[in-house]
Amino acid sequence: MPILEVNDIRKSFGSARILSGISFSMEEGESLSIIGSSGSGKTTLLRCLTFLETPDSGSVLVRGDKVFDADEPAPDASELRRRRAHFGMVFQSFNLFPQYTALGNVTLAPLLASGGKNEDEIVSAGRKLLDQMGLSDRMGNYPHQLSGGQQQRVAIARALALHPDILCFDEPTSALDPELTGEVLRVIRELADNHTTMIIVTHEMSFARDVADQCIFMDSGVIVEKGPSREVIDNPRAERTRQFLSNYNS
Repeated sequence: MPILEVNDIRKSFGSARILSGISFSMEEGESLSIIGSSGSGKTTLLRCLTFLETPDSGSVLVRGDKVFDADEPAPDASELRRRRAHFGMVFQSFNLFPQYTALGNVTLAPLLASGGKNEDEIVSAGRKLLDQMGLSDRMGNYPHQLSGGQQQRVAIARALALHPDILCFDEPTSALDPELTGEVLRVIRELADNHTTMIIVTHEMSFARDVADQCIFMDSGVIVEKGPSREVIDNPRAERTRQFLSNYNS
């Protein structure tokens, strides 16, 4: 059974159609890159999957559990939180809480979810995650005391702290300079090597090709091409994919 099944997701904002029938599936432990021009619907798709936007139609299943169906009534707040827990989201602009340290940002949501129980266990797990991100010496720093690459690694640790089934990245390096980009991409590569199930919206074509198992190319709200990453990026079948990739050096 696929870990994720996305069926005919459509989304419009007013008269602007953003997603026009998106369908795909993923296996557990697989990493999927989503590439395409700005405005092609990549971020909207992620926001629909993580319940930051509500699709107009379609359905989403995680491990066979239907977490969204446009034909069913909207879930209450408690059920929505449960469904959201399937996904972890890492934003391009970090979105850390400035009043909390790195460790505080990572442990806040698990502590709230536990009702304050198991604090020692949660803090220990948070320290382990930050150590995994190479930030063992930055746990007590506040976001303004961290570089952009360090802030993004804290954001990744925060997303992992709730043990999501699928980790989603929305252009995680777009706000970083080239040196800091490498820090974040190394962490994501390690997660892929450890078979973390991930969806990565990215403009880093070589990274998408070399790290992701599968690749989707989107254009104008539809999937133009999908397949193994090296095949899509090195030998695209669709003319629109070839046109898009001609703007990038491999």
